[in-house]
Amino acid sequence: MDAAVDASTSQFELNEDQRAIQEMAEAFAADRVAPNALDWDRNKHFPADVIRETGPLGLGGIYISDDVGGSALGRLDAVLIFEALSRADPAFSSFISIHNMVASMIDRFGSNEQRRRFLPKLTSMEWLASYCLTEPGSGSDAAALKTRAVKGGGDYVLNGVKQFISGAGDSDIYIVMARTSADGPKGISTFVVPKDAPGLSFGANEHKMGWHMQSTRQVIFEDCKVPAQNLLSVEGAGFGIAMAGLDGGRLNIAACSLGGAQSALDKALAYTAERKAFGSKINQFQALQFKLADMETELQAARIFLYAAASKLDRNAPDASKWSAMAKRFVTDIGFNVANDALQLHGGYGYLHDYGIEKLVRDLRVHQILEGTNEIMRVIIARALIGR
Repeated sequence: MDAAVDASTSQFELNEDQRAIQEMAEAFAADRVAPNALDWDRNKHFPADVIRETGPLGLGGIYISDDVGGSALGRLDAVLIFEALSRADPAFSSFISIHNMVASMIDRFGSNEQRRRFLPKLTSMEWLASYCLTEPGSGSDAAALKTRAVKGGGDYVLNGVKQFISGAGDSDIYIVMARTSADGPKGISTFVVPKDAPGLSFGANEHKMGWHMQSTRQVIFEDCKVPAQNLLSVEGAGFGIAMAGLDGGRLNIAACSLGGAQSALDKALAYTAERKAFGSKINQFQALQFKLADMETELQAARIFLYAAASKLDRNAPDASKWSAMAKRFVTDIGFNVANDALQLHGGYGYLHDYGIEKLVRDLRVHQILEGTNEIMRVIIARALIGR
């Protein structure tokens, strides 16, 4: 499902199928997510039942091959879906993104046996999935991870700790990067670890600024036994597998920022059209009009940029990784700024939970950190430029 970018006008046109995909996601989000988002956030509730409802809609395997139950859509289609879902709740949309990133890694790098063993239950959302790369001592420096996997007989035995893992304790499947040799990035391998693996446990749910709907825990391996048949690809391929999954993940999280920021702008437009001060609706004051105009302009620029980057990834363009990094940096920064400006336009009411703006600000802030911090995005972009 290709959409074309007209470089002369920078207008992005969606085809009929893509508009239908967008409308389907918007309808589900409006019906099943938006009415519950504030309660989920307030009560720190993980809505596994509603997440699983996305499976029959094809959202458990958006860009997964159809022979294992996937929807076989493109990266632009995925961006449209995550943007639509995040207008109702960025934290909900972000978990669907993480799940899809895990499924895509198994689809792309797994053997045919692994694909058929794991993916049908992932694409249907019968199983939920989490991504385990970050460790307490290695965040941005992912190649410095210390979790070890030692082969013995028909199993690998894993020892170590993963940090900041979304869905930990709730997910059924964990993609885990672990060190099988001391050979730097080339010594890292990838394993599919089921929740019931002996020696696997989870830390306490973290008290965090946003994403309250999602659990965030340590994933702890203490002589955790994983069958050798759960090694993804071959030993030493893990770092490349982890990085390959991040281009799409960065676009997805940018889309979640875009949708959340659009929701914030929509709320600001409605509020400023109703709120009166000094005898007039506050949207009649030029200073506020200029602020709204800038928010709209920045969001539209971010949207076109993101769609163009997704189109490059769909085409496997040589500079797709650079564009994914640029889009992630630009869109997540814009998304947070727009949400923060929307809170300011609400005045004191923006600080209240029931208005939904402060939740958007909290949820979107972490998007500038995960899937590679925006500082790391600048490193990737600069290296691409210098290498060119």
